[in-house]
Amino acid sequence: MTIAWSGASLGRAYKECRAIARREAKNFYYAFVALPRPRRNAICAIYAFMRQADDLADDESFSREERGRRLDAWMDSWRAAVRGGEPKNPVFLAVRDATERYRIPLALLDELVAGVTMDLRHDAQDAPDTYATFADLYQYCYLVASVVGLVCIRIFGYSDARAEKLAEETGVAFQLTNILRDVSEDAARNRVYLPLEDLAAHGVTLAALLNRAPHAPPAANERALLASMGERAEKYYESAQMLLPLIERESRPALWVLVSIYHALLRRIEQAGYDVFTRRASVPTAHKLWILVVGLARVCLARLSIG
Repeated sequence: MTIAWSGASLGRAYKECRAIARREAKNFYYAFVALPRPRRNAICAIYAFMRQADDLADDESFSREERGRRLDAWMDSWRAAVRGGEPKNPVFLAVRDATERYRIPLALLDELVAGVTMDLRHDAQDAPDTYATFADLYQYCYLVASVVGLVCIRIFGYSDARAEKLAEETGVAFQLTNILRDVSEDAARNRVYLPLEDLAAHGVTLAALLNRAPHAPPAANERALLASMGERAEKYYESAQMLLPLIERESRPALWVLVSIYHALLRRIEQAGYDVFTRRASVPTAHKLWILVVGLARVCLARLSIG
């Protein structure tokens, strides 16, 4: 069902989404800039939707049960907007337009929200959030990152069905990079995303990871554990390179910027010997800007070749 929203209100809704993306999307926003404006608006809307869901799930000023209830109410409001109601949340207005414009299955957004609620479904409040195997972790990565990739390629444009699996695996590469960067912060929040089977294989106990001395550099077995995850991520970045030529030409520079920034983050972690405990890895702003400049040059070349 197509909803007749005014251009003025829709324009304000997209403006709000762009503001959220500019404020919150530390790595993503550099890629957004390289997109043509209609696609950029749609990507910003999806990011804002994801950000709101994530913020509700992570707001530790509320209990897990209350966060779950707040997310349920938020999703009820979204579904009412989909059915034709007048949304009070401007993000819903923009997302509804983007899903219609780029034929994004609404089920993908449901999966995205399912991903951010996974951490709320553990039975014991005091037990750490963990994943037994890499297969379990992959499912988490699929819901919180691959689904975003599957939405994004619909906005980017593609015609080859191979793009879908490659986008899924590119999302896994990004999420594994995030997991490596955030090991210390996640442990402080009683979360360990490194699979328990990997901890056991490298002789690292869950208790040792959760209770390690603040800012202590990694021991040899911890470095080996993190390196094994880094090697997995590197394999999935190969999928990102195969995805690029399957995306519509005018969108490729944006995807190239995003992949380049995330891969640069992984390489900085690797170059630091997987020491993610004494300092948080990041890509310097100057480096991101240089990647963006190259990406914008690719935009110009793409437009010349299309013309």
